[in-house]
Amino acid sequence: MSEDPIDRSGLRPRYWAEIPMEHMTHAEWEALCDGCGKCCLNKLEDEDSGEVALTRVACKLLDDQSCRCALYATRHDHVPECIVLTPKTLSDHLYWLPQTCAYRLVHEGRDLFWWHPLVSGDPETTDAAGVSVRGLTVSEAQVAPDDWEDHIIEEPV
Repeated sequence: MSEDPIDRSGLRPRYWAEIPMEHMTHAEWEALCDGCGKCCLNKLEDEDSGEVALTRVACKLLDDQSCRCALYATRHDHVPECIVLTPKTLSDHLYWLPQTCAYRLVHEGRDLFWWHPLVSGDPETTDAAGVSVRGLTVSEAQVAPDDWEDHIIEEPV
């Protein structure tokens, strides 16, 4: 069992359904992350259709076992293009966020899935439900960008 780096203690039950995203505390915002790791997978966007394809090629900082960024606090020092989601920037990034992403779900007024750690109380249920990318990824450090097409996958849902 991996250690969950997000402290979910002290958070009000179902706060995500009651508090607008722009009024969430930093801890509440961070706890929305379910730890699936899908946002850290490289995506390919078709220039003509705008369709986004998911690959199993992960950011070099993704820990394949915990499905978390190995250097989250300093990730921009290593990956300057890493996107920081905030209530203000969320709308700009919805098109590539996973269908199961809590940030997307809450933004769309939908509830979290049963396996989300805020609902289940267990960070391992994301993986147990088959939604995480644990054991599925290959590091971008090992795959040339021209070969990413060979690693397109369907989103684990």
